[in-house]
Amino acid sequence: MALHLTSRHPRIHQLFDERAAQAPAHPFLYLAQGVMTLGQLAQQVDALEAELRYAGVRVGDRVLVAAENCPEHVALVLACSRVGAWACGVNARMTASEVAALADKADARVLYFTVGVSEAARQHASLHGTQASVLPGLQRTPIKPQATAQTGELAEQVAAIIFTSGTTGQPKGVMLTHAGLLQFARVSAQSRQLGPSDRSYAYLPMTHIFGLGTVLMASLHAGSGLLMRSQFDPADVFDALAHQGLTQLQGPPAMFTRLLAWLDSQGIRQPVAPALRYVYTGAAPLDLSVKQAIEARFGKPLHHGYGLSEYAGALTLCRLNEQRADTSAGYLVEGAELRIMGPDGRDLPPGETGEIWMRGVGLMPGYFRDPEITAQVIQPGGWYASGDLGRQDADGALQVVGRLKEMIIRSGFNVYPGEVEAVLLAWPGVQKAAVVGRKAADGNEDILAFIEAKPGVQLDLQALKAHAHEHLSPYKRPSALVLVPEMPMTLSGKVLKRELVAQWSAAQTGSA
Repeated sequence: MALHLTSRHPRIHQLFDERAAQAPAHPFLYLAQGVMTLGQLAQQVDALEAELRYAGVRVGDRVLVAAENCPEHVALVLACSRVGAWACGVNARMTASEVAALADKADARVLYFTVGVSEAARQHASLHGTQASVLPGLQRTPIKPQATAQTGELAEQVAAIIFTSGTTGQPKGVMLTHAGLLQFARVSAQSRQLGPSDRSYAYLPMTHIFGLGTVLMASLHAGSGLLMRSQFDPADVFDALAHQGLTQLQGPPAMFTRLLAWLDSQGIRQPVAPALRYVYTGAAPLDLSVKQAIEARFGKPLHHGYGLSEYAGALTLCRLNEQRADTSAGYLVEGAELRIMGPDGRDLPPGETGEIWMRGVGLMPGYFRDPEITAQVIQPGGWYASGDLGRQDADGALQVVGRLKEMIIRSGFNVYPGEVEAVLLAWPGVQKAAVVGRKAADGNEDILAFIEAKPGVQLDLQALKAHAHEHLSPYKRPSALVLVPEMPMTLSGKVLKRELVAQWSAAQTGSA
């Protein structure tokens, strides 16, 4: 059934309110302890809206929530939208100092904690002098009277702040608009023909754009259900596939790698998934060997997309059920524009690699109260320079190559880490690979390759090095192969390469 959002600046809560009014008894959240209908969730939204208004939360205020996925977090996001406040989600598994720093960066009017599902949130709450919320699963701080509300057009436009993962520096507050989230909700739902009978596995944190946009907002648009979980458990995924009617399985490549490893440990070659019809990965680079392993295991094409916080979801998506032999991130979504830019500021033709620029409905209005950093990435004409490297095929499909800052220049040649990582990941027993450049004394760059083995595997690094030499040109070959017990990862599934280099440098210094 079509929805009609008619106000000058439609807000994300209107999507939910219309759904709840149309079908209050419709099951929406499938929880470990039972099912919550749209009407039941609406009662929680009503209660939190009243609490926020009574406490004095205003249009343009920021409401920060240290959260793991739960109905109360969904309700708080929607209640903030009704009030006109901006929901600022941070993962409860962050450290106390990280949460405090982000609360300060957001100039938050009030802090909430999802204490009902998260021990980490309970620990944070104990440090902040919290009080009971109207919902038992939440606690909140007293109002911060000195917090300054945003005013003007921006106050009406923005729905939420997502803090970037900070893989290369300090996190930035990406302002997401209601218009961008609503547009992506529709685009994402349509791209996979999402409908009321679908159920998606919703472990992806709603503090990240993947969980907020692709999972929550798209499901609200389609009126479909969510099997909501506060954390990832491969055994639970297996049960959901086999017994709970799961039709949509989405997550970063790291999630699928963990799931495949668990299936291997259980001796399960072909998981039982009678209702599964759509498998998708995003949020991190995809390796071809990982894609092939997922497709072989599930018997479905693995859909892929290219998105980021700064563009409220995905810029490109693969077409439904399209079989591709590569790791393309698909084609431009409606309302988006894309350019591939060379170092001289000129547009590059299909097949050539350059920086990915974008603009459109989903583009952020900027980083919160950070005009200098915003000015560094927003180019003339309103184009966002992503820092990602890519190329477009003749048919328009986008191939994402890597990060501009991570590109390695060796002997005058450009080396893209993803290309080297793909060769290393093709070796049996390699679970993860991360390739980085490091300045050498001669002004060149050394190529360091960090390797994580699959559980129980003893890797022969000399054999792996010979494999790399066979499949890589001399200038692409790693100078060193470093075995690590476990890759440091962001909460959204990206490898923290700077931490790997720091650990390696410290080890080198210590052994000198």
